[in-house]
Amino acid sequence: MSAEETIAKATLGTKWEGRLWTVGGAVRDEMLGLPAPPDIDIVLEDDAGELAKHFWERGISEITPVEYARFGAALMRIDGVSVEFTSARSESYEKHSRKPNVSSATLEDDARRRDFTCNTLMRNIHTGEIADPLGVGLADLEDKILRTPVDAARTFDDDPLRMLRAVRFKNRLGFSFAPGLGEAIAQEKERLSIVSGERIRDELVRMLQSDKPAQCLADLMSLGLLGVFVPEFEEGVGVEQGSYHTKDVWGHTLDVVREATEREGSLIVRLGALFHDIGKPRSRSTEEGGRVRFFGHERAGAQMTLDILRRLRFGRRFSEEVAKIVANHMRLGSALPFTASAARRIVRDMGDLLEPLLQVCQADAVALGAKPNGVDFAAIRERIEEVNEKAQRSNLESPLSGSEIMAALGLAAGPEVGKLKDRLTEAVLSGSIAPGDKEAALALIQLSESDP
Repeated sequence: MSAEETIAKATLGTKWEGRLWTVGGAVRDEMLGLPAPPDIDIVLEDDAGELAKHFWERGISEITPVEYARFGAALMRIDGVSVEFTSARSESYEKHSRKPNVSSATLEDDARRRDFTCNTLMRNIHTGEIADPLGVGLADLEDKILRTPVDAARTFDDDPLRMLRAVRFKNRLGFSFAPGLGEAIAQEKERLSIVSGERIRDELVRMLQSDKPAQCLADLMSLGLLGVFVPEFEEGVGVEQGSYHTKDVWGHTLDVVREATEREGSLIVRLGALFHDIGKPRSRSTEEGGRVRFFGHERAGAQMTLDILRRLRFGRRFSEEVAKIVANHMRLGSALPFTASAARRIVRDMGDLLEPLLQVCQADAVALGAKPNGVDFAAIRERIEEVNEKAQRSNLESPLSGSEIMAALGLAAGPEVGKLKDRLTEAVLSGSIAPGDKEAALALIQLSESDP
């Protein structure tokens, strides 16, 4: 039995029979033949809190109802599904906030306060009847038109986050903007500045994890939204790169994100692809003869990446991992031929981030339509696999600890011990001594100490 069937059965013979309506994404996606969303919204012209109490007292909700009295809403979990019951309401907004003032209303009024007409369609829990309170939702769904229930500028002014949702829905559902909707977003884009970094982050992540992240990003840029919350990306528009690059920095970035998506990249890979060249505009220089160079763009980009992701309230560790991928994305092309020593170094340095780095680098190369600088990823992966077979990453360090070095040479703690340990690490990475070979390591430092 589905959650909706359980709800219908539990309210038969009560005052709520025939008065509960599933609304929003669950109705929209079912009618579009898409997978059901993980949650359900149900609206009623009555007190949602009283209904929540009814379900809780009968042991139907798996959690204590979470009530949001200001919004006339109650959240429950029924048959493993998150269900939000909401009293039909109308909303008005203060200019400085996206938190509405609410009042009781009819189903038609409730439909008007929603974001898009395709999300105003309702299905009666008990009868299965489909209601189109505004009279345009069904037609817009059939025509795949994204339209706001009221004036678009007012809709976005009331809740600016809806502008990001418009981009996401357009690309996820394959819809087109209704006439004037794109212009309204461009007009109201600065209102996005009142939205918290966390909410913007969540919408950006949903877009990046979709099937069309590059198109979402292109829309965000063309509508001016990206410039509101990550203006650094605008710096790459029109920045020509020369050499084997045929597109500006931003155009190439979109190609890399698209390529990473086709490889089913994880979120960290897609973010790495998005940020990999963000430091180029600030690192651009032109040599005599007109050759364009971007010296140190990976280091500049890593710091910019870290700053932006923290600004958008991504976790510290995750932000540092994405920045590390950006900082190292040039290593494969600048270490040719890719020797065993280079492989040992990158395995040691990147650890669990090695595969995401390889995916970003490969997407970068393929997006150019060639193998720039002769990078052969099959050979690189083969070399890395050879290193992994011979030594774990933990062994690609000095075979001797600081205390072992001090004991062997009779040294006191100090900079000299650190230098010797670094020398042993370098010897392992270069292949002079085998990983974990303490005897060879001891012989090497004893020899170095005996040199005049």
